[in-house]
Amino acid sequence: MGGQDQRNRDDRRAPQGRTERGTGRGTTSRRGAGPQARSRTVQPARRVAYDVIRAVSASDAYANLLLPGAIRDAGLSGPDAALATELAYGTLRQLGTYDAIIARAAGRDVASIDPPVLDALRLGVHQLLGTRVAPHAAVNETVNLVAGHAGRGASGFANAVLRTVAARTHEEWLDAVTEAARSDDERLGLRFAHPVWIIRALRRALAAEGREDELEALLASDNAAPEVTLVALPGLAEPREPRRPYAPTAFGSEGGDPGAVVAAAKGRVRVQDEGSQLVALALVGARPIAPGERWLDLCAGPGGKTALLAAEALRGGATLDANEVVPARAGLVRKAVAPVPLPVDVAEEDGRELAAERPGAYDRILLDAPCTGLGALRRRPEARWRKTSADVPELAALQEELLAAALGALKPGGVLAYVTCSPHLAETAAVVQTVLRDRDDVRELDAREVLRAVSRNEIDLPAPTSGSGHAQLWPHRHGTDAMFLSLLRKDG
Repeated sequence: MGGQDQRNRDDRRAPQGRTERGTGRGTTSRRGAGPQARSRTVQPARRVAYDVIRAVSASDAYANLLLPGAIRDAGLSGPDAALATELAYGTLRQLGTYDAIIARAAGRDVASIDPPVLDALRLGVHQLLGTRVAPHAAVNETVNLVAGHAGRGASGFANAVLRTVAARTHEEWLDAVTEAARSDDERLGLRFAHPVWIIRALRRALAAEGREDELEALLASDNAAPEVTLVALPGLAEPREPRRPYAPTAFGSEGGDPGAVVAAAKGRVRVQDEGSQLVALALVGARPIAPGERWLDLCAGPGGKTALLAAEALRGGATLDANEVVPARAGLVRKAVAPVPLPVDVAEEDGRELAAERPGAYDRILLDAPCTGLGALRRRPEARWRKTSADVPELAALQEELLAAALGALKPGGVLAYVTCSPHLAETAAVVQTVLRDRDDVRELDAREVLRAVSRNEIDLPAPTSGSGHAQLWPHRHGTDAMFLSLLRKDG
């Protein structure tokens, strides 16, 4: 299929699929999808990946929540489960880039292609350009998917588009779709599959550390599947090999289903990003624990950090309260802390209201604030396409209100950890600066020194150019989610 002559022939064929045959938006007729089309077989891993992609596209489902159950229901394990995961996550991460390639190969805007057909094409393009799947298998199985959902006419269109895509390499397609980019940010967005507003936010966050030259490495890390990291709840379980480099509680998976390890440990070992472990441990390590301290996890769902704090509170003779406004997530918090033999009261209130009801009540507070989640794009593959820059001001306002309220619930001499899974400056340093501007009773501790003290090894944490004491973790630099940490101490 290689060569310029073949590409020319394919470029002429691709646009011939007609919208009235099931490829146009709104034409969901299954004309041509008779028994023969519907009976075409599709390998189970591809079927699972496609169903997850469709649910994300059509129903705003979350892939990381849906995929494990879909794999289990399909009876997939080992290489088949790994393939379904790579196909679903890889396709969703690269959605914007693949849409640009499909539009070029089809000779039409992707908005004119029926969503079920478009999602199948996205999956096929990922197999052709982003995996080692044999091209004939990628094309044939994708065509079968389309035939089963939209009929033979649409499958012919899909076949032509995929043959056009297969005629070029991934790098050739990237060169083709970026040649008309209007700015360097747009070029990076197409090449690394990030919306332009996220590119700009990440560049500014890196520039605040004098590390703007790391942008492409960060974007590449967002597109790489993260390693599975587990936490051994301190005092209740011991970390195994291979150990992770920084958090003393963290270790890596030896392969296979980590759920089996969690089940065998009865929840005292659980899956948790190393960055999440580090920011919780920093709150614990900010000063020695005095027996009888009272702690609060203000926005606790889904409960991973809560469980780690509960284990540390148990060891130090402290108590722990938790709060999560969403009832379903509050249920997850209760489940997370159940293996820890420490009573944890889990409230279901607006965090601002709960904090206002308990002035000066807590020695330590973790505020893991709701945010855009830009720090976890590698594990939440569809998130980059759902959020927009318009979401940031509303979230920042909420973060400021939660932080101000949480400081009111802090005892004199107490410590608060303000945490976000986002490096966006408007959600991180700007929130802290805004809230502290009107307070002379709160000071920022050096979070980088605290992280270095709790870390097993030296950790690269450059000082922000602003002189702030906060710390920022990064996937490309630390292998963690991009967690932000500011440690605040109330005078007294």
